[in-house]
Amino acid sequence: MDAIQEFQARKTNGFLALFIVLLVWAAATWLLVDVIRTEEPALLWIDVPLFLIGSLVLGGFYVVQPNEARVLVFFGRYIGSVRESGFWFSNPFAVKRHVSLRIRNFNSERLKVNDLQGNPIEIAAVIVWRVVDSAKALFDVENYEGFVAIQSETAIRAMTSHYPYDAHVEGQASLRGNPGEVSDALRAQVEARLEVAGVEIQEARISHLAYAPEIAQAMLRRQQAEAIVAARQKIVEGAVGMVESALKMLSDQKIIELDGERRAAMINNLLVALVSEHEMQPVINAGTLY
Repeated sequence: MDAIQEFQARKTNGFLALFIVLLVWAAATWLLVDVIRTEEPALLWIDVPLFLIGSLVLGGFYVVQPNEARVLVFFGRYIGSVRESGFWFSNPFAVKRHVSLRIRNFNSERLKVNDLQGNPIEIAAVIVWRVVDSAKALFDVENYEGFVAIQSETAIRAMTSHYPYDAHVEGQASLRGNPGEVSDALRAQVEARLEVAGVEIQEARISHLAYAPEIAQAMLRRQQAEAIVAARQKIVEGAVGMVESALKMLSDQKIIELDGERRAAMINNLLVALVSEHEMQPVINAGTLY
């Protein structure tokens, strides 16, 4: 079965149609008065149908609010949609179903899923969406609002499995470190699933991200250890540069001549003084007695 595509339904200005209905009722009332006055029952064959027609067409009037659509179904057949706001008249025997075209938010529950590395994490997201095809929304899925909720959560789980919580390799994207890229990936996942329902995704972003409680403490210690290692590496790189600069200055200005052993001892002392976490106490060598 081919998917149904939205198209414009035939409609008439509601005020013009209402004026015509009032004219029909006025004519029917005039005939009824004439029947009573002339006592001519034959005119009832004209008067009664006019009253019936005027009453039946009342079902054709409807109002379309801004950013909403009316989907018209005539005896099980889709005959079009009306998006223009105003007072309209269409087939009085058609069912006119309401579909909101306004932008809406879907806030997912906190989902417990595994990231790329298999770590259990808690994640939630906000999906901003709107209906762009009223026919698909009503006829291609059972309940488009429920469909949005279920497929959005499925997309969140699928997207999470492609990224680690934290990047442990240089250049690797992660859920915590690349929110823009993750949001784009999530939006693509949701759009692919909701296209069949005539829904457009305006925005998709993560609203909650954390390790699952059972590994939160362990992962916190891991993050702290990685931070300490990174800081130590930076300190060592800086200390080596400072020692190299100091030895070069001593050598260039010929302040002191050091042999290999004394040079190694000075490098060791300088590195210990620069890298140590505690304040170092200098020891002054005053020379020997003899």
